[in-house]
Amino acid sequence: MIARTVIRRCLRVLALALAVLVALAVVVAVAFRIQFTGAPEAWAKSTGNDALWLGHAWVDGRRTEQDVEKMAVRLRATGVKDVFVHAGPFEWDGALDPAKHPNAGNFLRWWREHLPGVRVSAWLGQAVKNGLDLDDPAARDRVLAGAKHIMALGFDGIHYNFEPIGDGDADFLELLDRTRPLTRLLSVSTPQIEPYPLMRLAARATLGHDKYWSHGFFRQVAQRTDQVAVMTYDSFLLMESLYGGHVARQASLALDLAPAKTAIFMGAPAYHDHAVPFLDDSESVAKAAEGARLGLSSHGARDRFGLALYVDFAATEEDWKEYTDHWMVN
Repeated sequence: MIARTVIRRCLRVLALALAVLVALAVVVAVAFRIQFTGAPEAWAKSTGNDALWLGHAWVDGRRTEQDVEKMAVRLRATGVKDVFVHAGPFEWDGALDPAKHPNAGNFLRWWREHLPGVRVSAWLGQAVKNGLDLDDPAARDRVLAGAKHIMALGFDGIHYNFEPIGDGDADFLELLDRTRPLTRLLSVSTPQIEPYPLMRLAARATLGHDKYWSHGFFRQVAQRTDQVAVMTYDSFLLMESLYGGHVARQASLALDLAPAKTAIFMGAPAYHDHAVPFLDDSESVAKAAEGARLGLSSHGARDRFGLALYVDFAATEEDWKEYTDHWMVN
């Protein structure tokens, strides 16, 4: 009898918890949908401060000067001013193997001949969950040695992409501070900013790591860098309108939190192999652009704000058309 009573109580508690979660999910969905309403201002569009992630083939010898020429033709018709070319990753101990980018010198020479106005940062990172331990001072020293090496090759800057970095990670902030003197341009990919209260804690409890950064930690990272690229994709939202509202919210938050000196990029998903199939339908370059325009409209004009397309080798002609039609608008 006692056992049955305990089971009933447990079931009631579980049912209540599930009901609360469903209610919160509905509230958040409504909030995102509201963010994706109205029309953006006519001026809210590309100001020629966009970015593009480039894959590893550009520096490992697979791409040629002819490939650079073709990319130059495409990018001259866009607002892309920065590219992040994958030149790593770091080893598990933090070292950067020069064999990972044997063609970097040729690539940089070709790039500057054909696209002298587009800066090239070395995209460097590694998985830090059960992988590279950035809490280890020796590992951070090796990361910094790699950053110094890559800058000696002639890159314009360093673009860090470590995932997942937990909210409030003081060792990551120290790494940024120590990288600052080594590079002319310091850039970082960031997780999404906590859209609404308690979402960070709920996501962490579910995933086992931070999906979102708090407003305060995002501000600290933005203060230490020249560029922040918010990875607004893989949102796990079911509808295009919710994803668009999510990007609008991320844009509004980033614009409020980052200092004026720091360029902000909203990551736009120019790829089609999401781990969850429905995301291929709900997330798109078009909706990222529309959401970014709405977020920019609500905040007010800012030159150093743009889209960052992820990633060149997966982008289709339709992705580029959506970028042009929805972000490079007349």
